[in-house]
Amino acid sequence: MLDFIHNLFRSNAKSPASWHAVALSPAQVRRHARWVEQRVYLNWLGPYFKAYHLRKGGAAGTRGFQVQLLQEHGRQGALLFFDPSIGPGNFRHFYEHLGERVLALGYRRACADKCTQQREHYTETTLKQFFKPNPTDCPHTGDCNQRFGLITVDLVAVNGQPMFIRLTSNAVLEPGFTPARSFDELLKALLDAPPADAASEALIAVYHDTF
Repeated sequence: MLDFIHNLFRSNAKSPASWHAVALSPAQVRRHARWVEQRVYLNWLGPYFKAYHLRKGGAAGTRGFQVQLLQEHGRQGALLFFDPSIGPGNFRHFYEHLGERVLALGYRRACADKCTQQREHYTETTLKQFFKPNPTDCPHTGDCNQRFGLITVDLVAVNGQPMFIRLTSNAVLEPGFTPARSFDELLKALLDAPPADAASEALIAVYHDTF
């Protein structure tokens, strides 16, 4: 799997990337609101948070949810790999909900875009949400509080099959900004949550296949 992911990042598209804005339909908005209200997301927040720390501590195994660490060009991040037990419907809901949780941390969504590229042997589709911190001054210095920096949440699928959610943060290093908080703190704010109860677990099948 990891070899395929590395090849995915290096692959050259047969046509240039073309991004366009994407929005949920009214029916999708209603269905997603029910998914959030029923707290189905609790089935995966904590398990992915645990998987991240196991990976970071060098104790990750081959069973259970899988996470890969990212650190490149000043960015820090993690890949949350799709697990068949989640289902493509729930995974899309989970992607949307991660964006909602970023908004709750004092951010605004700068864009929500989609790109489909035809590779040599497969079709790659990426959904992207890009977030910027709300313009809030730090009361002690007057610098803009960048919180966790710039945040990107991507959902990557191959031939219609979800592969992973990529969550990254990128600190703004220009003058006039407070130091960015760490990626570990960001993941704790996003993923640290109580376990799902029996009622939430029972709803996995309801949203498993369809977003």
